[in-house]
Amino acid sequence: MNVRRLIPTAALAGSVTLGLVALSACSPSDAADGGGGAGGKGDGRLAVIASFYPMQYLAEEIGGTHVDVSTLTRPGVEPHDLELGTRQAAQLGEADYILYLKGLQPAVDEAIAAAGVKNTVDAATLTELEKHGSEVGHSHGDEHAGEEHAEDGHAEEEHAGEGEAGTDPHIWLDPVKYAEVAKGVGASLEKADPDNAKAYRKNTTALVERLTTLDTEFEKGLADTSTKTFITTHSAFGYLAERYGLKQESISGLSPESEPSPARIKELRSIATRDKVGTVFFETLVSDKTAKTVAADSGLKTDVLDPIEGITKKSEGADYVEVMESNLAALEKALGAK
Repeated sequence: MNVRRLIPTAALAGSVTLGLVALSACSPSDAADGGGGAGGKGDGRLAVIASFYPMQYLAEEIGGTHVDVSTLTRPGVEPHDLELGTRQAAQLGEADYILYLKGLQPAVDEAIAAAGVKNTVDAATLTELEKHGSEVGHSHGDEHAGEEHAEDGHAEEEHAGEGEAGTDPHIWLDPVKYAEVAKGVGASLEKADPDNAKAYRKNTTALVERLTTLDTEFEKGLADTSTKTFITTHSAFGYLAERYGLKQESISGLSPESEPSPARIKELRSIATRDKVGTVFFETLVSDKTAKTVAADSGLKTDVLDPIEGITKKSEGADYVEVMESNLAALEKALGAK
């Protein structure tokens, strides 16, 4: 996360105030400069604003026809560094329900706090967050866990400020944790819109079943592999690695924009050789330059492992489940699934 782009609370609150004054000039369909309107259409639907795609997906799947969902983060925009415009910040105050993930997008956190919407749900409170990074979050029982970073104190500083107390916000990349969040979102929508509680409950059950099936696919697909180690651009996959007994080694830590040190590059070469790693993964919303440099330097291949922070034309799937299945196929190939 690029903390340098944090918007001061006072300035942001001022933007919200100015925006609210000018709301009459703002079309509801411009709610998030993204898809869909945020209510005010008089059609009886719950006006929902989601902070970025994983929250949008939950709101749409669980809300179904009873919600009108907008997202603050346009497809193709790296969500960690989102800067809100005055119109976006102001529109938050018109929402019936806001779903976000505190700790991932600082500017969003401050704008939502300033908006003061009653039905505001932080997905981070619906499951347990953990600390992950290139120096932590290795699979349990790994004799090498922490070994590579024992003499490198820079990692702890590098990840300070990510999420709450250094926690990893990428909970949606673990289908089990994502299902926990889905249940919490379903319950909160029932509370916000009791007239449609039955529909929300039914949709939540269906989504949790899909996520449970996805978890089973990952568990079976990654149970027997030639190696358990994978290298990726940033530490978005700590929960996934822990869930399925893998070992994540990241080039640049929890922040997708932080630059790796020469020592870390050297370290990754050794790890790749020792753990028989053949692929360096990069993602779709940030530059693949560093990943390709590391791969070329070590004679490795590159492939995409998508953190699913947004769906674009480049995504290997039309929604969360499809992209996760694509991620599974990429991991099976890279890790030598048998």
